[in-house]
Parts: sequence; C-alpha cells; structure tokens
Amino acid sequence: MATMSRDAVETRVFGVLRVVTIVFLLAITIFPFYYTGLLSLRPLDRVLQDPGALWVPPSELDLSSYGSVVAPPSAGGQGFLGFIVNSALVALGTVAVTLLIALPGAYAVSRLRFFGHRQVGVLFLAVYLFPPILLAVPLFVFFTQVGLRGTLVGLLIVYVSQVVAVSIYMLRNYFDTVPVSLEEAAAIDGCTRLGVLRRISLPLAMPAIIANALFIFMIAWNEFLFALLFLIEERDRWTVSLGLSQLAGSIEIPTTVLMAGSVIVTIPVVVVFFASERLLTEGLTAGAEKG
Repeated sequence: MATMSRDAVETRVFGVLRVVTIVFLLAITIFPFYYTGLLSLRPLDRVLQDPGALWVPPSELDLSSYGSVVAPPSAGGQGFLGFIVNSALVALGTVAVTLLIALPGAYAVSRLRFFGHRQVGVLFLAVYLFPPILLAVPLFVFFTQVGLRGTLVGLLIVYVSQVVAVSIYMLRNYFDTVPVSLEEAAAIDGCTRLGVLRRISLPLAMPAIIANALFIFMIAWNEFLFALLFLIEERDRWTVSLGLSQLAGSIEIPTTVLMAGSVIVTIPVVVVFFASERLLTEGLTAGAEKG
C-alpha cells in the first residue's frame, strides 16, 4: 500500500483548513446581516415568542416593518425615504466635490517638484489625525454665523473639508506607481499636461479613484456627529444616520422596525459597492497603449 508523501499530506491538510477557515469567516460575517434581515421580516409578536429562531416559514414573513420605516410621518411612518434622499445627495455630492479637488491636487503633489513636496503628504495625513469632536464647536459657530447650519450644503462642505486631505494622500500614493515613461511618451506625441492627466494617468488610476470614492461615500453616508450638530433642528433634512439613531433611542419603536431601518441603511452601500466592483479592476492597463 503506497504511502502519501509529506508534501501531499500537507497540501491536503492545508487545503481542508483553507476551506474550513473560509466557511467560518463567511459564517461569522454573514450571520449578523442574516439575523438582522430575519428580524425585520417577522411580526413583533412572533419575535417576542421566539426571538432566537434562525429559520421561519415563508408564511410568517411580514413586510409591514419596512412600510412603517419608509412611510412619511404624516402617514404614521418614520420618513426614511426622505432621509435616504438627503443622505444620497450629501454623500454623492461629497464624492464629486472631493474628487474634483483631490485628483488634480494628488497629481500635482506626485508629479510636480516644488519646495516641500516630500513633506506636504505628511501634512495632508496629519490633518486627518485631528479628531472630529475637536473641530465640532468651531465649525458649529462658524456655520451658524454664515447661515449654513441646518442645510445640506453646509453639511456637504464640512464632509469635504474632512476627507479631501486624506483623499489627496491616498491618490498621491497611487499616482506615484503610474510609470512616468508613459506620460513622457504621451508628451512627446504632443499631449499637454492636462491631456496626459486625462488620457493616461486617470484611466490607469481608475481602480484607486473608485476605491477612494467608495471610501468617501461610506464616510459621508454613515457620519453622525456633524449631521447631529447641523441638522437636528431640521427633521426634513435629516440623514439616515440621524433617522436610525432616533429609532434606536426610542422605547416606542418595535425591534422589527429598528432592524428594518438598519437593513435599509445598509442596502445602498452594498449596492454601490457591487455596482462599482467591475470598475475596481478596470483601468490597470487602460491608456497604456497608443491608440
């Protein structure tokens, strides 16, 4: 009877361990989302009778909690549909304005040589190290005086000021990996600096741009402190983070409604991630060939 070699045994054992590890990590990652979704789909009386149930028959599923979450307050709901619109406007606006500032800024720091260009990246990162609570009171006073407190525009400006520095730092590091020879070849063919940026550098940096956009979007979507300070008095302009905190802080809100609100808040981030997943892998060679 032939015996297996040590290499074959190790390969088989590590193959089994890899599968077990992947299944375990998937289970502990997916289970909280599964249980949250299950609670949001069950009637409150059934949840109180058997809160630990991990499987329920389809006949027990109920969508009334979602209807209560998205319905306007005038209809007895929580008005989350309006909160989602507000958050989407602020988050997408923050992404657009931040990238509009960060892309040329990061490219300039990466490619142009000026006094202190090596240290400026550290300064950008140092700005992000200040805790938001340290800036909360000065920003609250300033935006109150200029009349922007209680507006989505004011909140957008605050978000941009918070993330633009770290965005420049992250994109600068990626632009450093783009071969300079490609840009020099394009310049020889007659491209201007702006043309090189648009036709060569940006397509090659597209994965980093998309990853950075996702990072900015999630920060703006989930941010709570400044939304609370700026919008607490204007319920019609609340974001989803404020709406969800209202559900979590009220003893009158059923658990099923809170779970439904949590699912609704999570879905847009998941949808945006999967919608942009393809773009994360594109652009690695885009612009590298002369057309």
